[in-house]
Amino acid sequence: MARTLVIEQDVRHVQRRTVVLLSVAQVFSGLGTGSTVSIGSILAVELSGSSAWAGAVATVMTLGASAAALPLASLAERRGRRAGQVAGLSAALAGAVLMVLAVVSGLFVLLLLGSAGIGVGTAASLQARFAAVDLAAAEHRGRALSTVVWAVTVGAVAGPNLIQPGAAVGAALGLPPVAGPFVISGAGLLIATVILFTGLRPDPLLLARQRAAANAAGVFPLAGGAPAGAAPATDAVPAVAAARGSLSRGLRAIRGSRTALLAVAGVVAAHAVMVGVMSMTPLHLQHLVEGPGPHAGHVAEWDVLVIIGFTISLHIAGMFALSPVMGWLTDWAGRMETIMIGFAVLIAAVAVAGFGQSSTAAVAVGLVLLGMGWSAATISGSTLLAESVGQEARVAVQGVSDMLMGAAGAVGGALSGLVLGFAGYLGLNLLGGAIGAAVLAAAVVTRLSDRQSAPA
Repeated sequence: MARTLVIEQDVRHVQRRTVVLLSVAQVFSGLGTGSTVSIGSILAVELSGSSAWAGAVATVMTLGASAAALPLASLAERRGRRAGQVAGLSAALAGAVLMVLAVVSGLFVLLLLGSAGIGVGTAASLQARFAAVDLAAAEHRGRALSTVVWAVTVGAVAGPNLIQPGAAVGAALGLPPVAGPFVISGAGLLIATVILFTGLRPDPLLLARQRAAANAAGVFPLAGGAPAGAAPATDAVPAVAAARGSLSRGLRAIRGSRTALLAVAGVVAAHAVMVGVMSMTPLHLQHLVEGPGPHAGHVAEWDVLVIIGFTISLHIAGMFALSPVMGWLTDWAGRMETIMIGFAVLIAAVAVAGFGQSSTAAVAVGLVLLGMGWSAATISGSTLLAESVGQEARVAVQGVSDMLMGAAGAVGGALSGLVLGFAGYLGLNLLGGAIGAAVLAAAVVTRLSDRQSAPA
């Protein structure tokens, strides 16, 4: 009994250390995403010369995240969470460098390539939330996951407000002012990469597998993670199942669980609605603040950029600042119930932003609610997903979920510009509300069905 207690205390220590390291890294890596979201659509119009490309940066970012989700998950499955995190953040660092080069050279293609790199980093940041629950106790999974999600708040909220300090950095380095925020972002990404490369040991995923194997064999893992008599773990330990076939294994596991299906539908739909509305809001605000006239459609002045940055900061704060509350709610009220709450908030958000489209204050309030709804749906859905499949398929399922999440965001970002042009900002929000209502209805039906089938 005493030996078991010591071992569990050691695992809890590793879990706490893992959450702290992931959280600190998220603070610095969030700078890149925040800067790209706030300035990207305006840079796209400036460098391409056409407002039709306004959604290109958000689309490429989400496509990059979607395309990287499975490879990063496969890398984590083979070599552990540390390898996947470092690879993703290194790609984001390269993306930040390309964004600076795009501004300096005026080449639109470099802007797109840089956005793709930032998107790969976004995929890594998303998968960090799953690393937080590899060793977490069941009753604390929501809170552990939400803590890592919350840590993005500092960097992601600061990112859109780096316009003015970034201009000073750019001037000091002899760069155009708008390149400065991406220099700061690159520095943050470098710090995050070094933190995880040097500090994420022992690897939480590899240690969780060793514990599962030790329990199955009827032996206790030693402090530090290896079963008694076993060779010490390294990052080169192969996964239980080969990475080949991750997509098919993940899809098969999701189809085999109704709760996994709903969890994936929740995170995918919430992300699609959030990206679709958020990516077009800077352009809507630019037109709203500038008004009609000879300057409409051109790059906004610095004061307009500050308004846009502040609004996007509030939105990102809504996404991440209340994450611990969403995690507590997930553990206390239940996974399914929190998914329903999240989509109810999403529907309220698009109603406020859409019907209040002529007011910058109403749009800002709607964007905050949009972020809060996304947070509740994503945290509860991700927690439910981690519990809905077995250990052998869990990483593959998480990779598939993030791939679909990114793809849905890319579609949302790509179509949002078309919807904005055809139906206006109100129409875009109403479409998002219809998608949210469909998922909310599915969650309610599933919950009622589960209650009816539960034994008395």
